Amino acid sequence: MRGQPNRRTLLRSGAAAVLAGAAGLNACAPSGQKKTGEEKVTEEKQAAGRRMPAETQRHERTYMAWPPLDSVWKEWAEDVQGDIARIARSIADFEPVVLLAAPEEAKAARRACGSGVEVIPVPVDDLWMRDTGPTFVATGPKGKGQLLHGIDFHFNGWGGKQEHGRDAKVARTVLTREGVPRIDAPLIAEGGSLEVDGHGTLLVTESSLVNGNRNPGRSRDEIEAVLKDLLGVTTVIWLKGVRGKDITDYHVDALARFAEDGAVLLSRPPEGAGPDVWTRAYDQARGVLETATDARGQQLELVDLPEPDPSELGRRGPDFLGSYANFYAVNDAVIIPRFGDRKADRNAASIIGELHPGREVVQVRIDTVAEGGGGIHCATQQQPEL
Repeated sequence: MRGQPNRRTLLRSGAAAVLAGAAGLNACAPSGQKKTGEEKVTEEKQAAGRRMPAETQRHERTYMAWPPLDSVWKEWAEDVQGDIARIARSIADFEPVVLLAAPEEAKAARRACGSGVEVIPVPVDDLWMRDTGPTFVATGPKGKGQLLHGIDFHFNGWGGKQEHGRDAKVARTVLTREGVPRIDAPLIAEGGSLEVDGHGTLLVTESSLVNGNRNPGRSRDEIEAVLKDLLGVTTVIWLKGVRGKDITDYHVDALARFAEDGAVLLSRPPEGAGPDVWTRAYDQARGVLETATDARGQQLELVDLPEPDPSELGRRGPDFLGSYANFYAVNDAVIIPRFGDRKADRNAASIIGELHPGREVVQVRIDTVAEGGGGIHCATQQQPEL
């Protein structure tokens, strides 16, 4: 099962960054400093241009996947299907939802999700559509002439950790069905490892990309150059992450997310959690982001997003993901998890709502999805509206 850690607690910092060329970052050259040839080429491509839209841009639809009864979830399969149905119904109140389900389970999926969700017969291994589905980018100059393309990042079960024979074909299947041109990525990645602001900035963790189980022999610089070309970004901010402690090798979408107003939400461990590996990862990420600027040369505002207090949740397994940062922005709303810690749930709704003005905040219980180490963002993939 897809394992991932706990992190947690509230403190909005408003910490502004200082200088542009901070150590530990691969970012755009500071203002006034001559840019390299590679940066100029990448910026020209973006302007021409290929661009991965921010999640907060309007969507044509959301894709999801129905975990089969004979999947890795085993005795939890029916419970996790219930979580997926709740998420799908919540999103369908705001935008179209297309749910992939094995042909023999399509009828049950339709019954659980209701008439507002389109179910299509496509074999899948699991529910993690963020990682198995295509990553959509816009090509051409902004305006009516833009075209949609989808990147196939060649899902390999997070480095061969899980059976993925059917999931490896999902990106190509979706793109073929929609008639969207496919971009064959020259590296292996997952959608959950990529977080963009839509203005040329990308957040990633080294642990999930500069890793021999995905991209053996590839350096960080080589991977960065490919990501800039594929996504049309000009500034890549690398966070260290954590290798080998969860199945994703610590995807950025459980740690740091851009909000609609440009702030960065950081999933923060609770007070007293101790200097464990996840607290150290949070501290390292905050240290990098405090000295980072985005692609427009602006300092980053950091906002701590509390995770629930484990003592308020009852018994949870070792893979439980208590991260509110794994939210999903849809048309006119933000879908966020509810974990059962009433104070933390309210705080998360307030903070996320404040940073996504004009959007309704919808909280959904995802107990079983979270036990599997994932969240709402992990289970969804948007197709942007052009």
